[in-house]
Amino acid sequence: MQVEIIPYSTELKEHLKALNYEWLEEYFHVEEGDKASLSDPQGQIIDKGGFIFFAKYAEEIVGTASLLKKTNEIFELGKMAVSKHSRGLGIGNQLMEHCLEFAKQQDIRELILYSNTKLEPAIHLYRKFGFEEIELEAGVYERGNIKMKKIL
Repeated sequence: MQVEIIPYSTELKEHLKALNYEWLEEYFHVEEGDKASLSDPQGQIIDKGGFIFFAKYAEEIVGTASLLKKTNEIFELGKMAVSKHSRGLGIGNQLMEHCLEFAKQQDIRELILYSNTKLEPAIHLYRKFGFEEIELEAGVYERGNIKMKKIL
């Protein structure tokens, strides 16, 4: 299966929003912070030193993941989503591999992420790639009940 991982461009802005809204509305609800970052990815992610990637398969954008800058050495893996009709094809694996390799090339030292344990396939993916559970601080995401990190 030939999946191409491509960087953010303004033409792809709506794909970021649509892919994330799809899973958020399926499992939870869209929080105010989600609305802000997904409506203005350039200002809220890219201009703040972050990165956004898309998975393209059969000429269609089917997945996305972002690296959100926390400090020069710590980034949050976030806004990761694969379209419902493309789940189970290994696209999440490929996005994760790309993000980890890219982070290493950028001298990012640590990746953190927030998730929810009811998203079992996502938690399995994170553990498979070496993320370990750490203490969760309150108030980052309403839906978040687990925080994980990986030292690169």
